[in-house]
Amino acid sequence: MIRINLLGLAKPKRGKRRLFTLPKLTTDGPSPLITGLAMLVLAGAGVYYSYVHLVKTHEKLQADLSEANRNIASMTKVKQAFLERQKEYDAYKRRYDIIDQLRAGQVGPVPLLTNLSDTVNHTEGVWVLNMRDDGASVSLDGMALGPNNVANLMTNLKKSGYYKNVELKDTFQEEGHKMQTFSFTLVCEKAKA
Repeated sequence: MIRINLLGLAKPKRGKRRLFTLPKLTTDGPSPLITGLAMLVLAGAGVYYSYVHLVKTHEKLQADLSEANRNIASMTKVKQAFLERQKEYDAYKRRYDIIDQLRAGQVGPVPLLTNLSDTVNHTEGVWVLNMRDDGASVSLDGMALGPNNVANLMTNLKKSGYYKNVELKDTFQEEGHKMQTFSFTLVCEKAKA
C-alpha cells in the first residue's frame, strides 16, 4: 500500500511520541510570550485597581461606622434625657389625675348649699331655718305655710337628683302666730355623685 501526503506535513517518526507539541515561533505576528506578558500586566493592573477601590471603600465604611457610633452616643444622651422628662411628665400627670378625681368626688358645702338654695327658692311658701350635714344625710328644719308646701318641697328635693330619700321626720302646726304655719323636720339621704 502506498501513502501519499497531500498536506505536505512531515510524517512523524516512529519512536518516542510527545504528548503535546510546542507551537512554532513565527515572525509574522506578535510573539505569544509578549502577548502573555501583556495579558499578565493587564490582569495585575485590574487586580491593583480592585485592591485600591476596596481599600478606599473600606476606609469610607470605617469613617461612616465611626460617625454612626458618635451619632449613637449622642442619641443615647438624647434618649436618656427624653426618658427622664417622660418620667417627670408621668409623675405630674398622675398627680393631676388624682387631684381631678378628688375634685370630682368632692361633695362639700358649696354644692350642697347651692342645690338646697335653688330647690327652696323654687318652692313657694317654704323657709329653711336650720340645716345640719351629717355626712351621708342632711337634716332640714323649717317653716311652711301649709302641709302641701312641705310635700312640694319634698318632691322638689327628690327631683333635684342630689338626694335619693327624703323623709318627713316631724311636723306640727304653730300656734300663736298671726298666720297659720307649720314647722317641719326633713331627713334627706344624699345620692352618691
